[in-house]
Amino acid sequence: MRLQKYLAMCGVASRRKAEEYIQVGKVKVNNEVITEMGYQVDPVTDEVIFDGKVIEKKEEPVYVLLNKPKGYVTTLSDEFDRKIVTDLVDVPQRIFPVGRLDLNTTGLLILTNDGDLTYRLTHPRFKVEKIYVSRIKGRPYPEKIKAFETGLEIEDYVTSPAKFRIIRHDGRNTIVEIIIREGRNRQIRKMCDAIGHPVIDLKRVAMGRLDLGELGLGQWRFLNQREIKYLKNL
Repeated sequence: MRLQKYLAMCGVASRRKAEEYIQVGKVKVNNEVITEMGYQVDPVTDEVIFDGKVIEKKEEPVYVLLNKPKGYVTTLSDEFDRKIVTDLVDVPQRIFPVGRLDLNTTGLLILTNDGDLTYRLTHPRFKVEKIYVSRIKGRPYPEKIKAFETGLEIEDYVTSPAKFRIIRHDGRNTIVEIIIREGRNRQIRKMCDAIGHPVIDLKRVAMGRLDLGELGLGQWRFLNQREIKYLKNL
């Protein structure tokens, strides 16, 4: 098994991050520093050390679906001592969020110790659809919707094609469904700002065919085998 894959499976980090750790010499196998990307490791007989600590053998994979409330950050620690999403989930394994939702965004969040699945769901080349419902300020005209869907220049990048559908008008504001295949930092908020209709509320309701169902805010559940298989085949 490739070393970066083993690190991801053990929950050290995503495979992409594990590759960075290997490149900078943070990983040893049998007390020898390894910087080779294709290095093969035997999970049974080899001792793998990351950042000076021996990596425990692979944990049982766990897959959790959380309906994230506001006020929680999607990191494993926070320098400002804010609440973190893993505080809401009671499992013995060390799990980490798949992608991020900002502090004030609610909704669907997957947490797992499966680094390979994390890689598949977050890397742009797999083009996994993330579906959001948002209340935005004002009522966007068709030309602004077209610009949103075609691609917007934000900071140092241009957004990929997206989908924007008006669900209903809510007084002076509008409820919309937004579908993107990227996941850059605060991307939807920045896109809505760019067309002059800032986000008031934002909720992720689905990832591909996986949705929240009846899961209440702040509640979580384990994914079933059908759902896990679906995500792994995206």
